Amino acid sequence: MSFSPDEVERYARHLVLAEVGGPGQQALSRASVLIVGAGGVGAPAALYLAAAGVGAITLIDPDTVALSNLQRQVLFATADIGRSKVEAGAERLAALNPHVRMQALEQRITADNARDLVAAHDVVIDGTDDFETRLTVNAACIAAGRPLVSGALGRWDGQVGVFAGRPCYRCLVSEIPPDAETCARVGVVGALAGVIGSIAALEAIKLITGAGAPLTGRLMIFDGLKGSARTVSVGADPACPVCS
Repeated sequence: MSFSPDEVERYARHLVLAEVGGPGQQALSRASVLIVGAGGVGAPAALYLAAAGVGAITLIDPDTVALSNLQRQVLFATADIGRSKVEAGAERLAALNPHVRMQALEQRITADNARDLVAAHDVVIDGTDDFETRLTVNAACIAAGRPLVSGALGRWDGQVGVFAGRPCYRCLVSEIPPDAETCARVGVVGALAGVIGSIAALEAIKLITGAGAPLTGRLMIFDGLKGSARTVSVGADPACPVCS
């Protein structure tokens, strides 16, 4: 795979990185990423993956852009209010990088469609705030043998983990919490979404290029109020119904 003069200049800062270089950039150009949820995590992650030159990006989200989204979902503009998130997002990403092939799916990911969707991509990023969806995506990733980058946030805290085989996300969350918090209920500082979404994109880039050590089997927890982060290991549940 050869790059056009435009692409050489566009990706110049990647091409001079020892950990990426030409082979890594080619891997990015060949890769496909499924982003589940074009919200606080998915929006900034999509921007950075498109800018990085990921060859194909699929956005799946059934929602439309609301005014309250704009405080943190930087993929959208005021003029997008009322539009399909995936259509508005795909348009913005195509404008950012015309070399990226975009697919916009205005639908919910379910147990019926998750496995085929996941299997058609190299990496999956889940940024939803719905535990049922997260567990569905995780099961599909295990079934298809695809790595899952999971990001979540609320209030001032966020977390990112990478799951590839065992342990899986279900090992971390064995049951859906009965009092699960959402951003709509407890609030979230907007800039935190940029931090967590960017880390999710970075982890996807590392997985694709083979650079560094991804957060596989680990969870990075970021405290925005304290300005601190810690990383913990996720243990494999021997009774996990998904990956054991």
